[in-house]
Amino acid sequence: MRLIGLTGGIGTGKTTVSNYLNKTYHLPIWDADIYARQAVQPGSLILENIVEHYGADILLPNGNLNRQKLGEIVFNNQEELFWLEKQIHPYVRDRFEQNIQQFIVKNNQLGYHTSEGYPTAVLVVPLLFEAKMTDLVTEIWVTNTSLQQQIERLIQRDRLTQEQAYTRINHQMPLEDKCQQADIVLDNSSTLEILLKQVDSAIANSSSPE
Repeated sequence: MRLIGLTGGIGTGKTTVSNYLNKTYHLPIWDADIYARQAVQPGSLILENIVEHYGADILLPNGNLNRQKLGEIVFNNQEELFWLEKQIHPYVRDRFEQNIQQFIVKNNQLGYHTSEGYPTAVLVVPLLFEAKMTDLVTEIWVTNTSLQQQIERLIQRDRLTQEQAYTRINHQMPLEDKCQQADIVLDNSSTLEILLKQVDSAIANSSSPE
């Protein structure tokens, strides 16, 4: 079983890589950001806890979480960020564990053998290290780019100011530390073609997982 933990700093190209792995290699992609959004859907216990903690003003008129307002709070207060992560991370981890178990059962039923290649899935986890989820994967890939490129992408993609972009980047584990702990580092500081060639090489490098 090959479980790739795809992580990296914000704005480094994780989505580009995961989309390519899905479309080109037809790998299942399990995304922590999607699960985090599901965790706070209207009616969920987690959203109720958030409303109790911050007040009803944290909701939009339609009852959904006001993510922009919440982001302004937690990315300017480390304690509040830790509190929020404690609400959401257990839910995300549980979803990953369910998917892994189902994946194992499915592939056992299909009778995969090592001669046919290892069944592979991708866990996209921006906070793989910070949330202590490295035990869920058999190898770690980190997307890497320069700080300036991160900032430019965040300003363009999320319409953040330069100060807001710096703040969000600085709330994550330093990218160089993630790269030091990676099995594969994908350099996304050049062209898309060069990045995807690195992905192809990483997929071909299928050392025997546990």
